[in-house]
Amino acid sequence: MSLEAILPPERVLYDVPGGSKKRILEFFSTFIAQNTPSLDSQEVFSRLIGRERLGSTGIGNGVAIPHARSPHCDAPIASFLKLAEPVDFDAIDGDPVDLLFVLLVPEKADDTHLALLGQVATIMNDADTRAQLRKSASQRELLDILTTTIRNQDVS
Repeated sequence: MSLEAILPPERVLYDVPGGSKKRILEFFSTFIAQNTPSLDSQEVFSRLIGRERLGSTGIGNGVAIPHARSPHCDAPIASFLKLAEPVDFDAIDGDPVDLLFVLLVPEKADDTHLALLGQVATIMNDADTRAQLRKSASQRELLDILTTTIRNQDVS
């Protein structure tokens, strides 16, 4: 399964207000539940926060990959958020986070979950990709960068 298939344009968000890790996860939970009838925002938030309690999903270099499983999620869901201002995310390198790739997967999607996390990590570990994403000036630019990067990864 490709990230491109689960990351529609309307889930690539530009200039998202930050504030704190909790606020961002609340924002995402509300946003995704409004657009996915089977999901409840409180349940999504609870699962994302529960995952963060196991260890921060801040992978370093200003990037976080919050993710969780949900019994109400029929298929994997991805979203990308570029924050207006970086926030403390308890990342492994201590740097604040401004780029987030959020994943929700069905409860039983073990292999899919791990494959998608691997794809996201590969993309977000690339310094050039991060620099391009940070320089983007619009939602459209963000989407174009992500789509091109995902397609190039799928080819290799």
